[in-house]
Amino acid sequence: MPRPVPRTDVLLNLFGAPHQTDLVTSALRLAAALLHRGARVQIWTCGDATRLTGAALGDAKPRDYTDLGREHPSTARVVRELIEDHPDRLYWYVCRFCAEERGAAAQIPQVRKRAPFVFAEHVNAADKSLLMGVC
Repeated sequence: MPRPVPRTDVLLNLFGAPHQTDLVTSALRLAAALLHRGARVQIWTCGDATRLTGAALGDAKPRDYTDLGREHPSTARVVRELIEDHPDRLYWYVCRFCAEERGAAAQIPQVRKRAPFVFAEHVNAADKSLLMGVC
């Protein structure tokens, strides 16, 4: 039996390709700012945004040959650390169908996969909902 969706102040819906615009950066900054203010936040990713938390990403991006001494965290690591810093106030969900369709079924353990037909439960559990990106 699936876990009930916790009540949250905000639901951020991330749809579409994650790296074509500043969508990911904006969403992560908004989530961090909301958490800093004490809000409870859930994030639902759908479409290509489900790849943000793929287990295959590891902890770091490939090295930048122009700056070999610097390591940049992967989005999966950034999300994992954000969830670990706010375990009772940040919930990250991935549309199971979208993830499987894109070969991203293996996700980091902190992320929960959900079927798309329960999306309405997530909307109902949030006081406010914001759609970011396009499908």
